[in-house]
Amino acid sequence: MFTFLKSFFSSAAGRRRAGRHFRRTPILEQGAQTAVVSTPSDASRGANRRMLEQSRMGLDALFSLLASGRGGLTQDQALAARERHGANEVDHEKPLAWYTHLWLSYRNPFNLLLTALAGLSWLTDVRMAQADDKSWTAVGIIGSMVVISTVLRFAQELRSNRAAEALKAMVQNTATVLRADVLTPEAANGRRVFGAPLHDSGSYQMEVPLAELVPGDVVLLSAGDMIPADCRILNAKDLFIAQAALTGESLPVEKHAVQREHTDNSLELENMAFMGTNVVSGSGSAMVIATGSQTYFGQLAGRVTQESRAPTQFQQGINRVSWVLIRFMLVMAPIVFVINGVTKGDWLEALLFALAIAVGLTPEMLPMIVTATLAKGALRMSRRKVVVKRLDAIQNLGAMNVLCTDKTGTLTQDRIVLERHTDVYGSSSDDVLAYAYLNSYYQTGLKNLLDVAVLQHAEVKRSLNLAAKYRKVDEIPFDFSRRRMSVVVNETENGRDHHELICKGALEEMLTACTRLRVGDSVFPLTDARREDIRRVTAELNRDGLRVIAVGVKEMPPTQLAYGVADESDLVLVGYIAFLDPPKESTGPALAALKASGIEVKVLTGDVELVTQKVCREVDFEVRGVYLGAQIEAMDDAQLAVAVREANVFARLTPAHKERIVRSLRAQ
Repeated sequence: MFTFLKSFFSSAAGRRRAGRHFRRTPILEQGAQTAVVSTPSDASRGANRRMLEQSRMGLDALFSLLASGRGGLTQDQALAARERHGANEVDHEKPLAWYTHLWLSYRNPFNLLLTALAGLSWLTDVRMAQADDKSWTAVGIIGSMVVISTVLRFAQELRSNRAAEALKAMVQNTATVLRADVLTPEAANGRRVFGAPLHDSGSYQMEVPLAELVPGDVVLLSAGDMIPADCRILNAKDLFIAQAALTGESLPVEKHAVQREHTDNSLELENMAFMGTNVVSGSGSAMVIATGSQTYFGQLAGRVTQESRAPTQFQQGINRVSWVLIRFMLVMAPIVFVINGVTKGDWLEALLFALAIAVGLTPEMLPMIVTATLAKGALRMSRRKVVVKRLDAIQNLGAMNVLCTDKTGTLTQDRIVLERHTDVYGSSSDDVLAYAYLNSYYQTGLKNLLDVAVLQHAEVKRSLNLAAKYRKVDEIPFDFSRRRMSVVVNETENGRDHHELICKGALEEMLTACTRLRVGDSVFPLTDARREDIRRVTAELNRDGLRVIAVGVKEMPPTQLAYGVADESDLVLVGYIAFLDPPKESTGPALAALKASGIEVKVLTGDVELVTQKVCREVDFEVRGVYLGAQIEAMDDAQLAVAVREANVFARLTPAHKERIVRSLRAQ
């Protein structure tokens, strides 16, 4: 019967062109808005092109473009630039005014329907009723359901939003910038007057909030600093920056003042640093070239905030039920009214009876029950230190059937560990670990993450008895042409002293300095055939997702006091140390739980495919197919839709690629 009435009503509405009045329109969707969103590929290409152009500019041209210099801007120039460019803040969802939030908490089909029914009840039970028959009961019950549902949702979400804002307010980030104002003779002592020493440029340092940075500012960078904006590197000393937030790379990237290799991907530029990344080690200075929404990170955030807030699956379900009831009521009430009026002849009584039918068909308690249930869930999650800003998000999270996850820092620990230490042919070797430990321990430069990973093996320090047996003689620092570094130690063994040069570096550069190799206690010439064997072994390690560093040694008499690059010759290759960002202990069980719940997981990472597949194997994640960023770039939307259905690992992705993949999945 219901199917017949629904079909009859739909066809009648269609013929009368009245169907638009009974569809779920955007005005009834909570928080729905319209927005014009730029095409992701066009925006990302524009940002990429601008970064490439500014990375290739000469410094003088860049200084001229930004009206700045190595000493930075003056205070007046910075204020004027702030007026032109605005605050250095990315677009984000603005907090709603309380009255807007209250309206959105109220506005849904059920509440609107109940409000209409409360109005009709007031009209029939109060306005049109005789003095002795007036009753506010129905109006009060229906109205209270609406009020309780709205206020409960409003209060819970308001409290959560305030908690989130309070957490944000606890973090105050600043950057150290140079100011080029002319100093008076009385202000010559920079440390005394400004609380900071004068910089080499003659400018003075000052701390400013990140939001006050402008293009042309020169910022000083050191370990632990956030990159406050998109910057061009001016100088760098062992400057390593973690770019996992943008690229997914598990290892930090070293930055230089000069771009050494050609690239068409701005995220691979060695002389640029990007907002959203952070300094792991080293120091340097950089000039701000883009702030706020003009940064690479800001454009990504802008595309997210520009989109309309689409109804969640939960809201869509509630709306569907609401509209079924509304349509059924709009069909049944007129039919009951007509039949009752024709058969009994009392049209007022028929109207009242039809309204009673309409009220009876509506579950008045449903909005309050739904809101109370979600609020209870939000309170339980708050005890687990989870802030729920939108109540509907709880059910929406539970309704997901595909989860897209990053690798670095999500599946993995986002830290480097020494995974293997092997001899030349891949067998485990404690001697190689000991040599690597001596090299990392005695070097005086800034220790990178690989050295830190080696030095975490404290048991090696105890077994070597460093204080009694070893003494540092000299050091040959790392440089980018050699791509290796050496330390020379004096080793006392059986009462006799000798010098040992211990060198570690990139494989090919180490092979050029080595003439022999050691296997066990035997030393062999490094022939071409053995070089191929070495490349095969290290290629196997690379296929396991490991970063390989070669280690070589050279024993010499204790007659020399100073050593140089020329001494890095005739080395004996002893083996390799290999590093990996290991998976979290919780990753495997979490993936298994998701699979048991019927949720498909897809890994989207900027890291290389070999490393990603290695991590997937270690957490028992079955890889069905792998696509790379270059392949995604070449696909049209139809091809991409097929690819995202078939594969579950996507590697070497840019943020724009990840966005496109997620859009394709949501469209299916």
